[in-house]
Order: sequence, then C-alpha cells, then structure tokens
Amino acid sequence: MKQYDLIVVGGGMAGVAAAVSGAREGLSVLLIERSGCLGGAMANSLVYPFMQYETRDGKLLSAGIFVEMLERKKSYGNASWEYFKCVFDDMVTQANVDVLFHAAVFETKTEDRRIKSVSVATRSGVSEYEAGYFIDCSGDGELIAMAGCDYQLGRESDGLSQPMTTCFRVCGVDVEQYKRESAMLQEKYREWQAANKITNPRENILAFYGYGDGIMHFNTTRIIRHNPVDPVELSRAEMLARKQVVEMMAFFRETSKAFENATLISIASDIGVRESRKLKGVHILTAEELLSCRDFEDTIALGNYDIDIHNPSGTGTTIKHIPVGQYYKIPYRCLLPKEYDNMLVAGRCLSATHEAHSSVRIMPICACLGEAAGTAAALANQTTGNVQTVDVQRLRARLQENGAAV
Repeated sequence: MKQYDLIVVGGGMAGVAAAVSGAREGLSVLLIERSGCLGGAMANSLVYPFMQYETRDGKLLSAGIFVEMLERKKSYGNASWEYFKCVFDDMVTQANVDVLFHAAVFETKTEDRRIKSVSVATRSGVSEYEAGYFIDCSGDGELIAMAGCDYQLGRESDGLSQPMTTCFRVCGVDVEQYKRESAMLQEKYREWQAANKITNPRENILAFYGYGDGIMHFNTTRIIRHNPVDPVELSRAEMLARKQVVEMMAFFRETSKAFENATLISIASDIGVRESRKLKGVHILTAEELLSCRDFEDTIALGNYDIDIHNPSGTGTTIKHIPVGQYYKIPYRCLLPKEYDNMLVAGRCLSATHEAHSSVRIMPICACLGEAAGTAAALANQTTGNVQTVDVQRLRARLQENGAAV
C-alpha cells in the first residue's frame, strides 16, 4: 500500500490549489480525480466565466495561486479556456504531485479522530492509499460523507439544492445581432414557456460573450428538485438538461437572425452542480456574516460575490448585494470538520449555510480555499500533527508570503 503525506480528493481548482500548495511546502501528495483532466467544473461542466474577484476600485480579493493560474494561461498566448487543463497539468507536474485520473474514492478507513486510508476504484481494480492528511475537494463532499462527517444537503428548510445546469456553446453566432435582439428574445422565450414549447423553468436566457469570435456560452438550462448526490436522480437530470439544450437551439433557430449560421459545438459532459453536500464544520459561515463583512481572526480567504440563489424549486433568482466597495472574509474554521484532526475541506463543500454558500462557491474563491487547506496541512505536518490546532496567524502569514489575500 503506497503512503503519502497528503491525499487530495477532487482535481478542480480547489484540488489543484491544495495539492500544489501542499507539495510546494514539502509534502508528498496524491491527487485523485474521477475524470481524465484537471479543472473540475470548469473542465467538465464548462463553467464560464470567473465571477467577480476584486472590488470596484481594483483591490484583488482572490490572489495567490489563483492569480498564478491566470498568469500561466497567458503564457500560451491568446489562448482559450481549454488551456487551463494544460496549465493545471504543468502545475502539478512541476510540484511533483502524483495524479490519479479515472479514479473514484469509495471507502475510508478511520481510527480515533484520524482518517487512515482511502480505497479507490480504477479501471484495473481497487487500490488503497494511506496518508497523514486528507483534503476533500470533491465538490460534492464525497470524502466527508464516507468518513461520517456532519453535513447539510441543500437548503436547511427542505434539503433542496440550487438547480443544476448543463452549459453549452454555440459557434457561428452574429453576436452583435444577438445583442440587438436580446430584449425581443427574452420576451419570445417567455411566450414559448407559456405555450409549453420550453420546459426550462428558468425565468430568462442567461448567456455570456467573450469566449471567442462568434461563440456564445449559455448557462441557461435549469433542473430543479433533483438530488445531485443521488445517482438515479443525477442521471435523470443529465438527460433532462440535454433535452432543454435541444429546446433552446430550436428556439434560437426559429426566433433569432443571429443564429442563422450557428452550430451547436459543445454540451458539457457533466451537468453543473451549484450545491450539494456542505460540511457542518467547526464554524458554519452565514449570510449575515457575509453581508456585514464580519472580520475573523482566522480569515484565510476574501470575496465580494453577491449572494446568488437560483430558486431550488422553480423560477426566479434571489440576489443580495455585498456593500459596494467592501468584501467579506472566510475563516479557517470553515475548512475544519468537527470529527477529525487530519482532514480539511476546500471548495464548494466548505462549511456554510445555503445562503452563504451561494456566494462563496465560485471558482476563484475555491482556488483560494484550496491554497489555504494545502498550506495548513503542511503546517500541521511541520508542527502539531493536528489541523485543528494549527497556528492560524502563522498560516495567514505563510499565505501572504505566497501572495494570497487574507
């Protein structure tokens, strides 16, 4: 059985940041990813673009390893987002992180307050790996569930999670014409909904520009009342979302001049999951703490993205704004399970309420949480051996030395 100092489960932006940060601090690291590339929601669910990560006056809130990711992509020239997969390959390779693709963790072994090992299903069978520390960056909180940690699924009132969305991209679009048609298309969209020609309950069409000439990115399908961690419901959600893609393309072909020469070029291989399991950790971050921009002595990441709740049960989106020019703080304790001394959580399965989670789940913040978790694991390994008793001021200082904003 191979042993590591640190095992990171999930190769999204949080997982890459955690693995690379831990390795740069001297840990031997294994990064386990179920797909065939790094990037998580960006790569497999086509999530685009980055939501805001600076204040209006230009203060950078998501810095450190996230900025390094951005700068590395620039080295590929005027490159598309697809190059982020290559950037992440470079980062883990240069940090000497072992990467296991096409691998799914399905079991943990624990003793007292420590995880001892994980069992992994691969194409050639089952392997078991031991480590001194573990970080759950799976997004869906797979490791916290397997290890028996306390967690919340979806919102507190009824367990429903924010809707899932399958993103898709279309080329050959006359983008300027689309912008001119936008108001008309939104009205036509509601007419098609009323006529039951569109089953999507989302209240409007959500589209993004800037991915490339003539390319439009649509983050507009909406699957409600499906459990993102139930395999049967998730499978059904994938197919329903693709049906909505077909409906949207038929809608555009019939109503939009901008789409006369357009072609559907990409449908996300994995449906995008906004919310599923969230750790109930040492501290549970609340919306009140975000909106009041409460300070914490153990702050390890910053943000100012709005509270952004897509209705889990139907139409509508609830927005609550962070005060203009201000930003909130995320404490280290939100990464700590109550149950274990050698486990951390980073990315969108951190400890937060349904409302607070809707703001802190974005990719730039996930990268910063991963950097904090990887650095904390290394610091624990150098000192007490316990992530619960890490010297948080020393952790904050080390993050700042590495360019992070805390």
